[in-house]
Amino acid sequence: MALKIWLNGKLVDESAAKISVFDHGLLYGDGVFEGIRIYSGKIFEHQAHIDRLYDSSKGIRMEIPMTKSQMMQAVEKTVQTNGIVEGYIRLIVTRGIGSLGLNPFLCESPGIIIIADSIQLYPEELYEKGLKIISATTVRNHPLAISPQVKSLNYLNNILAKIEALDSNVPEAIMYNHIGYVAEATGDNVFIVRKGVVYLPPVEAGSLEGITRGVVISLAQAEGIKVVEKNLTRFDLYSCDELFLTGTAAEVIGVVEIDSRVIGDGKPGPITKLLREKFYKYAHGK
Repeated sequence: MALKIWLNGKLVDESAAKISVFDHGLLYGDGVFEGIRIYSGKIFEHQAHIDRLYDSSKGIRMEIPMTKSQMMQAVEKTVQTNGIVEGYIRLIVTRGIGSLGLNPFLCESPGIIIIADSIQLYPEELYEKGLKIISATTVRNHPLAISPQVKSLNYLNNILAKIEALDSNVPEAIMYNHIGYVAEATGDNVFIVRKGVVYLPPVEAGSLEGITRGVVISLAQAEGIKVVEKNLTRFDLYSCDELFLTGTAAEVIGVVEIDSRVIGDGKPGPITKLLREKFYKYAHGK
């Protein structure tokens, strides 16, 4: 059965879901998006994702022509129409149709696209064995150039780092900021564990304040695990006891090797396993 896509106020067949070549989302990557999971038919952290979408939009001076409530209803309708029980939502707001010039204020009205579909996750084997990753040479965008809290349609910075990972036959790469501190992975937030304490980069280092990141922090604290935000160096990653990534698609996944350095004993560590288990139960309402 063909998917139904929400496009500017109505559900249309996948084959009819088309945008103008003059849309500034296409021409300039001018727009924002959210990736949201569906667990057991329920939209995960729906309000938090919508709040972040609207914050991102405000950050680039784009006014979304729907209230948050209307947007949430549109997302729910798209999920229900497609009968998605376990899956993924891509919610996109483009600047809209404009001229070939940069001026965003000449665009008619923001375009809204909602896609609800299945998702390709890491194989279960990788959650058991852990990931091997590298450090990217591509530097994370300067946080004062564009705020890392704007989840922008222009993802080229992350894509270039992803290419480095794929060229090295690994699925992920760590990105460092302009002064050498850990920012984030190409699509995930970064955590390490050292002597029972969980550390992660502050968002001002250049990382997105991920929804899954926030949930995992809360789950760790609920287990009595100390969580500290601090700048992390490459050496911190090399010498930690555990390293794991969090994200909408990845959830919580352990890293067992970075730049040919083995992390811990070469297997996902106990805190990583605990937080993955707690996250699974939280996401599925157990």
